[in-house]
Amino acid sequence: MITAIVFLPLLAAIIAGFGGRLIGNLPAKLVTTGALFASCAMSWPIFLSFLSGDATASVTPVLQWVRSGDLAFDWALRVDTLTAVMLVVITSVSALVHLYSWGYMAEDESQPRFFAYLSLFTFAMLMLVTADNLVQMFFGWEGVGLASYLLIGFWYHKPSANAAAIKAFVVNRVGDLGFMLGIFGTFLVFGTVSIPEILEAAPGMAGSTIGFLGLRFDTLTILCLLLFIGAMGKSAQLGLHTWLPDAMEGPTPVSALIHAATMVTAGVFMVCRLSPMFELAPVALGFVTFVGAATCLFAATVGTVQTDIKRVIAYSTCSQLGYMFFAAGVGAYGASMFHLFTHAFFKALLFLGAGSVIHAMHHEQDMRYYGALRKHIPITYWAMMAGTLAITGVGILGVFGFAGFYSKDAILEAAFASGPSGQLAFAVGAFAALLTSFYSWRLIFLTFHGEARWAGSEHIQHAVHDAHGHGHDDHAHGEHDHEAHHENAATGTAGYHPHESPWPMLVPLAVLTVGAVFAGFAFHHSFISAGTGSFWQGSIAFDEHLVHALHEVPLWVKLTPAAVMLIGLAIAWRNYIRDPQAPARFVKAVPDLHRFLVNKWYFDELYNVLFVRPSLWLGKLFWHRGDEQTIDRFGPNGVAVAIGGGSRLASRLQSGFIYSYAFVMLLGLAALVTWAMAAYQ
Repeated sequence: MITAIVFLPLLAAIIAGFGGRLIGNLPAKLVTTGALFASCAMSWPIFLSFLSGDATASVTPVLQWVRSGDLAFDWALRVDTLTAVMLVVITSVSALVHLYSWGYMAEDESQPRFFAYLSLFTFAMLMLVTADNLVQMFFGWEGVGLASYLLIGFWYHKPSANAAAIKAFVVNRVGDLGFMLGIFGTFLVFGTVSIPEILEAAPGMAGSTIGFLGLRFDTLTILCLLLFIGAMGKSAQLGLHTWLPDAMEGPTPVSALIHAATMVTAGVFMVCRLSPMFELAPVALGFVTFVGAATCLFAATVGTVQTDIKRVIAYSTCSQLGYMFFAAGVGAYGASMFHLFTHAFFKALLFLGAGSVIHAMHHEQDMRYYGALRKHIPITYWAMMAGTLAITGVGILGVFGFAGFYSKDAILEAAFASGPSGQLAFAVGAFAALLTSFYSWRLIFLTFHGEARWAGSEHIQHAVHDAHGHGHDDHAHGEHDHEAHHENAATGTAGYHPHESPWPMLVPLAVLTVGAVFAGFAFHHSFISAGTGSFWQGSIAFDEHLVHALHEVPLWVKLTPAAVMLIGLAIAWRNYIRDPQAPARFVKAVPDLHRFLVNKWYFDELYNVLFVRPSLWLGKLFWHRGDEQTIDRFGPNGVAVAIGGGSRLASRLQSGFIYSYAFVMLLGLAALVTWAMAAYQ
């Protein structure tokens, strides 16, 4: 069964990718979507069997892979509790994204290619999470990198999409260098790349040192830091995060798949998979905590000023990943994975909901040109409302809460209970939760409430122009359409009526809404509340004392997430419902702060000065001065010029007169005799 789960998406990708033109759009979509729903249907029983305690870890061999000296490993599929959790996340979200794409990509000319890329992406992620050794994990790691490049740049006719794809690829190569060095170092130290063997031998290396950059360092600290650099790139942590917002250039279903279930979750999974090793490197864990908390704060601040609906959700992902990492940093790996699990549902819901809004608004993504959409696309509105309630952590303590209420609150409580460094992360995380509430409700209010601001959108104006140009009037029937026509006329967009998405887009929204509402309530006991960690069966490091400490934190710690959520909601309501002019006054009062946030803390500009420009300067130097003016000049081009000059000189000597040739021969004979006489003397 596990072999079928992993390889069905690959088979579907091959059929749709290489045979798409032959079989057509519909069969390609049927094959890929059917394969993902089949994988999903087989994944849930595996997860539920671990949930009930009826299953144990297993390894399914596929083939012998490498035998080279001391380096030997097979291609095998490992299934334990951690893998089972990732299987349902990946296959469920991917299957729904495939179905959603039927409606969203209905007018695209390259549908087989798109669906093939989606299935390839899913296969690579499945290969990553079922890896039994680090090389196989790296295979999946690079596979999702390749698939993300193909999907972000799917609309390759757009220069911005090509630039975003290259940026994602290059930034991830930086992180992957750290990951490769970590794998090399791990093999050097342990003599194996098998994950179970590494984790079993890790305690014996505690306290040892290794040479690195000419100095001696703690072995496990260096290895874990190098491995975590790989996670920073793949999961867009501060410093290697700059690719993630630009990834919005790809189609919206791609954004949902990247942010909810595949690429960005790979780093969190890797740290949790190797958690027994990280537990032996407290300095590395402290670094993980710091980076996670810093990323959480950074992305939340930037998200508050974004106007593109997809970029708001993208920075939200970056911030939520920060929560997952600082949870791992304080030792709460179960809470980290639980937040990954719940986040997959509500983040996929928010992205696909945003895609439904964009579809309704004729591809307009700027929230400043939205407003008053609540009654036009009610299903999308309530779906995104459920996602917002989940991400902001709405709930009543001890009664019921949406998904984020259980997972994010558990992270904050675990951070507080873990000690001084964790308490600092708790403070940062609580403030980031306030910002999360603000920008999430800001998105809802700007998009669905207030007055319609469609008149300023060029996309809507083009849609109205096209409708009028073809003589269509879609709003002449029914009382509701008559009211919508007058509302549109009042805003200068008569003739355009936002419409609800087709059923292939709405069904995934409905399913994900169920996950966003109930996933936390249904599974929190198994993931984090069971003090014995029996659910995880040793697949992650489980700190029973930390779990018990969660129940002993002060009441104000438990109430803090709810309080900051209400504060963020109140600020958003005041600024975007009660007093819509308040944001403009705030920007006028603190323009430097606003500019700092709009420019994303100037990371892109800083990297441009430190890395991009010097690289371009060196490239031009080596190109013009080195290649053209040195190598080419004195190498092939110089030799060619010399031969050409010699040929022209020789051609002048070919006069055709016998006495000329005789004269040259005499000169040569005289020179030869002179040389011979001089040599013998």
